[in-house]
Amino acid sequence: MSEGTENKTYSADSIQVLEGLEAVRKRPAMYIGDIGVKGLHHLVYEVVDNSIDEAMAGYASHIEVYINEDNSIKVVDNGRGIPVDMHEKEHKSALEVVLTVLHAGGKFDKGSYKVSGGLHGVGVSCVNALSTYLRAEIRRDGKVYMQEFAYGKPLHGVEVIGETNETGTTIIFHPDPSIFTTTVYDYDILAHRLRDLAFLNAGITLTLTDLRVKNENGEPRKDVFFSKDGLMEFVRYIDSNKEHLIDDVIHISTERQGVPVEVAMTYNTTYNENVYSYVNNINTIEGGTHLTGFRRGLTRTLKKYAEDSKMLDKVKVEISSDDFREGLTAVISVKVMEPQFEGQTKTKLGNSEVIGAVDTAVSEALANYLEEHPAQAKAIVEKVIIAATARHAARKARELVQRKSPLSGGGLPGKLADCSSRNPEECEIFLVEGDSAGGSAKQGRDRMFQAILPLRGKILNVEKAMDHKVFESQEISNMFKALGVTIGTAEDSKEANIEKLRYHKIIIMTDADVDGAHIATLLLTFFFRRMRPLLEQGYVYLATPPLYKCKSKRGKAEEYCWTDQQKDQFCVKYCDGNEQLMETQRYKGLGEMNPHQLWETTMDPENRILKQVTIDNAAEADRIFSMLMGEDVGPRREFIEANATYANIDA
Repeated sequence: MSEGTENKTYSADSIQVLEGLEAVRKRPAMYIGDIGVKGLHHLVYEVVDNSIDEAMAGYASHIEVYINEDNSIKVVDNGRGIPVDMHEKEHKSALEVVLTVLHAGGKFDKGSYKVSGGLHGVGVSCVNALSTYLRAEIRRDGKVYMQEFAYGKPLHGVEVIGETNETGTTIIFHPDPSIFTTTVYDYDILAHRLRDLAFLNAGITLTLTDLRVKNENGEPRKDVFFSKDGLMEFVRYIDSNKEHLIDDVIHISTERQGVPVEVAMTYNTTYNENVYSYVNNINTIEGGTHLTGFRRGLTRTLKKYAEDSKMLDKVKVEISSDDFREGLTAVISVKVMEPQFEGQTKTKLGNSEVIGAVDTAVSEALANYLEEHPAQAKAIVEKVIIAATARHAARKARELVQRKSPLSGGGLPGKLADCSSRNPEECEIFLVEGDSAGGSAKQGRDRMFQAILPLRGKILNVEKAMDHKVFESQEISNMFKALGVTIGTAEDSKEANIEKLRYHKIIIMTDADVDGAHIATLLLTFFFRRMRPLLEQGYVYLATPPLYKCKSKRGKAEEYCWTDQQKDQFCVKYCDGNEQLMETQRYKGLGEMNPHQLWETTMDPENRILKQVTIDNAAEADRIFSMLMGEDVGPRREFIEANATYANIDA
C-alpha cells in the first residue's frame, strides 16, 4: 500500500476537474487510438485499468470481466467504489463527474493514487461517451448506488437501489455501433491483456467469462488469471517453448530515486532479443527511457564482467551492445508518479529521470548475480562472443543482399514481375507459392499496381537460423530486395528499415492445404522476426483463395465457395439440398486455377477476401511463433488441435 493512502479519505474532494467532455464522440480515434477492433477492446482496458489502479493502491484483489450475450461488457471489482457524494465545484455527484467530464478522476490527486495507468483521466468518461448505454453500480458506505447514462449523458441522478456489506464498482456498457466498425468482442484479445495484467500485478485475481459461448453442460467459457511470482512467471511463460541457456530467471525488485523498478530476465539459445516494457501496467510498445536505462545497465555490467574475467582477451571481433541482448528475454515494469507519455495511446515513456533509476537497479542486481553464479555468467558471455562472431559473418552476407547489380534492374530480383506504379501506397506485392501459381498470377494481375514474386518451396525457418544463414538464403534475399527493406541504418543494427518500402500491401498467397499453411507460417515468422515494423504498421495480409467452385446441374447457377458452409448453402439454395444435383470442383492448389479464375477470386480488389495480419500482443505472438517453429512437438500439436476447427487436411 502506498504511503499516504491510509490517512487521506477518497471522497468527492479527491476528484479534480480539468475540462469538459465534448469532442470524444466527434473524434473518438484521438482518445482511444482507432474505431476498429483495437479501439473497441481499448474501452475494456480503460475500465479494467481503473480497477487495477484500485488494486495497486492496495484496495482491490479481484477483478471480473464478462462479455455478455449481446456483446456488452461488465467489469466488477472489490475496490472502494467510486465516490458518490456531491462534488463541491461541479454541484453534482462525484460519480457523475468521473463518468461525464474529461480529465476528471482521482488520478490527479496524489493522495488517492500514488501511481496509476489511466493518468490522462479520459478513460471511463470516454467509454461512457462512446456507449449507447452505460450503467454504474457502486457498493460503499453500506449501500448500493446506481446511475445510468446514454451516449455519455446521465439519464437520471444517483439512486440507492439496495444495501450491502461489500465495496466495489460495477460498470456495464454497450459500445455504440454507429461509431465502431465492429462491436463483436474477441475473447482471446481480452484474455491476453488480462493475463499480462495478472503477471504485472502478482497476487491479484482476474477472471474473464464469455456468456456468448456455452459448453455441453451449459457453462460459459471462463479463464482465471492469477500469478504468485509476477514477472518471473511472465518470463517463464514467454520462454516456455525455448531452450534455456541458463535455468535461472534473474529477478530485480527495488526502488531507485523514488521509482519502483521490477525486472525479470533470462537467456535462451535462440538468436532473437525479446524485451517487453511496461509503465504503470501500460505496455509501452515503442519503449522509452526505462528501456534505454535497462539496455545501458545490462550492456555496461555484462561488458565489465567479461573484461574483468579476461574472456574477451582472445576475441578478434568487436563486441556491440546488440550482442549482449541476443537470446535475451526480459520484462521491465516501472511505476512512475507522473509519467510523460507520447500521446494518449501511451506507447513511449519520456521521463528522463527513469533512465538512471533503471540503469542503477539493473547494474547493481546483475553484477551481484554474475559474481554469485560464475557458471551461468560464463554461459552468457560465451553466447555474446558467438553472437558477435556471427554478426560479422551476417554483415558480409547482408552486404551481398543489399548490393545493387546492373544485371538485375537496380538490385531487384530477376523473378520479380514488378508493377508500373511507383507510389507505395497504391502498390501491392503477392508472395506466391511456386512457379506454376506465380505464372498464373503474373498473367491474371493488374500490372498497374500488382507485383508478383514467386517463391520456390518452403523458405528457411528463421526461428532456428543464425543471421548469416538468413541472409545467405536466396528466397529471403529476393524478398529483402523486392520489398526495398534494409537492415537498419547503423552498420551492425538488426533493426529493419522500411523507409524505402515499395509496397503497402504485402500479400501472402499460398495453397489452401497443409503445405500452404506451413509456408504461410514460415513467411509470417520471417516477418515477425526480421521485419516486425511491417506487421506493426499493418502492411501484411493473407490471401484467401476459394476451396470450391460449385455449379448447379439443372440451372446456370455458379459460385466460388471459400468454406464448407458456403458450399452447403449453395447446395440448399440452388440444388434443394441434393448434392447429386451439384458439380463441385475442389481447388487443391493455386496452380489449378487459370489466370482469370485467380484474378476474380483472389486478386481482384472488388471480390477478394484479404486477412490483415496484426500484432495485438507481441509477447503472446513471440510465444506462439516459438512454439510453432520450435523443436518441441507436444505444444505444437495441442495448439493445432485447439485451433483446427476450419482446417482442411488433404490426403
